[in-house]
Amino acid sequence: MSAMLDFSNGFSYKMSILKSADAAGSGCNRFTFSYAPVAGIGHFIHTYEGNGDPIPSFSGGPEIVAVGCTTDSCARLIWDSLNEQNKVSLYVRFIDIATGKYESRLINKNVRG
Repeated sequence: MSAMLDFSNGFSYKMSILKSADAAGSGCNRFTFSYAPVAGIGHFIHTYEGNGDPIPSFSGGPEIVAVGCTTDSCARLIWDSLNEQNKVSLYVRFIDIATGKYESRLINKNVRG
């Protein structure tokens, strides 16, 4: 998974994900998604889809989410939504497009504080 923010012509963003071409893992499919910003709307890609043994890999495209929270409340909402046994870390960044000012939060289950 990857994401790229482009500020060269206003603002746009792209996300990409690699997926196995088949159950045997004999090939790799590459998917790229491009977006123009819409106020209050965001997108995300996650690693797994549901529970299972083994845990099933994510199979869809980026999911649409409402964005109307603060940096801290958004990070906490996402972190608290993750499966306790599988979460490791989370990075959240909010950018004010007009000013370029940003706030970042990093949560890691192995770091207290």
